[in-house]
Amino acid sequence: MKKSCSGGRPPAFAIHRTRTLLRPLATAAVLGLAACGGDDDPGGDDGNGTPAASCAERANDTEARLLACVTGDGALAHLQELDRIARANGGNRTSGSPGHDASAAYAEKVLADAGYAVTRQAFTFVQYTDLGGSALRQVSPAPAEDIPHRVMDYSGSGDVAAAPVFVAAGPGCGAADFAGLPAGAAALVERGDCSFYDKAMNAIAAGAAAVVVYNNESGDVEGSLSEAFSADVPVLETTREAGQRLAATPGLVLGIKAGTLRTSGTSYNVIAEGRGGGPDHVVVVGAHLDSVAAGPGINDNGSGSAAVLETAVQMAKVTPANRLRFALWGAEENGLLGSADYVDSLTEEERGRIALYLNFDMLASPNGGYFIYDGDDSDGVGEGPGPDGSATIEGAFEAFYQARGIPTKGTDFDGRSDYGPFIEYGIPAGGVFSGAEDLRTEEDAALWGGAAGIAFDPCYHQACDDLGNLDLAALEVNVDAVAAITLRFANSLEGLRPPAMPGAMARMQGGATRAQAYTPPADMRPRQAPARR
Repeated sequence: MKKSCSGGRPPAFAIHRTRTLLRPLATAAVLGLAACGGDDDPGGDDGNGTPAASCAERANDTEARLLACVTGDGALAHLQELDRIARANGGNRTSGSPGHDASAAYAEKVLADAGYAVTRQAFTFVQYTDLGGSALRQVSPAPAEDIPHRVMDYSGSGDVAAAPVFVAAGPGCGAADFAGLPAGAAALVERGDCSFYDKAMNAIAAGAAAVVVYNNESGDVEGSLSEAFSADVPVLETTREAGQRLAATPGLVLGIKAGTLRTSGTSYNVIAEGRGGGPDHVVVVGAHLDSVAAGPGINDNGSGSAAVLETAVQMAKVTPANRLRFALWGAEENGLLGSADYVDSLTEEERGRIALYLNFDMLASPNGGYFIYDGDDSDGVGEGPGPDGSATIEGAFEAFYQARGIPTKGTDFDGRSDYGPFIEYGIPAGGVFSGAEDLRTEEDAALWGGAAGIAFDPCYHQACDDLGNLDLAALEVNVDAVAAITLRFANSLEGLRPPAMPGAMARMQGGATRAQAYTPPADMRPRQAPARR
């Protein structure tokens, strides 16, 4: 929404309110001032003394023109449609479902109507469903009790009625950690040091009939074995507190049950190609379109998708120096599968033409912050810097928010969203993010207001991630950031390492090509927190 300098309230934003965790008034004031200063009114003067054409008719080829037309209301209209689609299709838009298919069809129409050449790229994947009825029960010693748990994504099925428990001697990353495991036992292992897939496969190879992973930090694990896991063995997860207590219980026997379904599914990426700009210098701008099965995914990641759609529509008549390509990915929630399939499907020459990738995943968290992917690793946290050029992208976003008086923090460039497959090929990347399930700290509250000790998005991966789960002020400024930085790199690659000449991969780190398809870490949620294994 573009705020009215006369005090009026745009109708779409008047209808919808966030839940109780609203932005601080200071931030709202900053946004109001930013909206009223510098943007030329699309229906007024164009700055040269002549009437400006409407947004639908003109080329928004300067930041002022573009940001006068890119609005929170425009993004919200897309979010309302995605919410409607979810409600009409079982409450979600997960990949392989009618809800995602309808979301892809909607995005295709929006982009085609704006004048882009749109293609739907199909790919197959393993579709995972938890059928419910799982159990993790202490059978002995008495008293018997049920243990809080979750079935790990891509777990197999099984009902292990009374299994003696073997506590792994180490983190489970090697066969020696399971030496002496009795056949048919349940393996109890702590999270850390390697993927859940490796832990489970090592335990199964040693004879385990079930695997339970407990956290090495507070909170839930929410882990995934990845679609590569095909063993028909139940793999459950529990909290650190429960796991440590179980590990210290002599003579422990557990009952473990899981019912799951793994089938072959089809999903889609929606790719929209601009008609202008040099084809040897491509700027790819993307967000994942799918939700989790639990809810409609309006913040995660309707907000990023809506920002990409709004930017694409308002830039449709721009003829940039570099080719623009907008992408809405499928099956991100299944492990970055859509973006990985896309990048892997390109030839070496086609990948060499991609100058950079901009990623937008969760832009309106209701207790959120303003995070920028740490392209230069200046925070010294986690996985290190992105490929050469990523620091320039980070700096462009930092300058955007600094100009508006909005403080930012870095978020680790750990490859756990759709930029992961791009950086694996050495393609510079960056983007912004408003926070997911991690708890807001006192430092965060001092920086941005809001409530400490509560998740940035309390409805993360839940049914309540709907239209009420949005910080509309954050949506407004972040949509502007998406548009402004997209335009900046569409017009100039200054500060980036030049793209490789077609057929060469000189801009790959070490000059090497990647020998196999991208496989994201199995122990990951595609979010900002450091990779936790």
